[in-house]
Amino acid sequence: MTTPDPRPRWSEVARSGAFYTLFYGTSVVMIATNVLTLVLPVGALRTMVRVWCGWHRWCCRHILGIRVVVEGTLPDHPVLYAMRHESLFEAIDLPMLMTDPVIFAKAELLAIPVWGLLGRRYGLIAVERSAGARALRGMIAAARANALTAGRPRPLVIFPEGTRVAHTSAPALQAGFAGLYKMIDLPVVPVAVDSGRLYHRRWKRAGVIRYRIGAELPPGLPRAKIEAAVHQAINALRTRPVNQSPTAKE
Repeated sequence: MTTPDPRPRWSEVARSGAFYTLFYGTSVVMIATNVLTLVLPVGALRTMVRVWCGWHRWCCRHILGIRVVVEGTLPDHPVLYAMRHESLFEAIDLPMLMTDPVIFAKAELLAIPVWGLLGRRYGLIAVERSAGARALRGMIAAARANALTAGRPRPLVIFPEGTRVAHTSAPALQAGFAGLYKMIDLPVVPVAVDSGRLYHRRWKRAGVIRYRIGAELPPGLPRAKIEAAVHQAINALRTRPVNQSPTAKE
């Protein structure tokens, strides 16, 4: 559900209407075109995904007036990124932040006809929340096959809260995150994002969306310690007011 807008500005209504028409109208054509990549090498699909995500970033910048700022540097070695999830923005924008990410996604999304088929081929990994240890082992195997043992390692990304959360809330992490962290035996890099205050609403607002790359956390930490560290880091931008001036470069 989107954030209610009791008194949107006319400019927000106009910009949002143009965004919905242009971005989603074009997306229907792009997704239909992506079906053709099923008979091509997987690199063709990944290229098309980057084009689509780049189009989304362009629409956000030039129609909605949303700029993106990244604070910190992504590591150049395999890690598990634990990212806060406030809106659809970061789910679409991830391939603009990092190259060909392998994302742990809700199993319901991968059950959608056509979209789910393309998602699995791209490298999305289904998260079965109630399936227990066996499903977790399957997720680890899929992660190693899609990301860690590929010719070029791909970033692994999980939304540890399990679903989208309101910008003003800070829910506990889902239990599956600690199990995944323990079994995959990789460092964790938490990523904060504050997209919800601008994007997760019917009439979207202009401003700056930030990603903040947290300090790398080593593998093997006790569950309580890793959960506390990740929870604190991904909530680092939660209370920043709307339209605060940027202090980092795009």
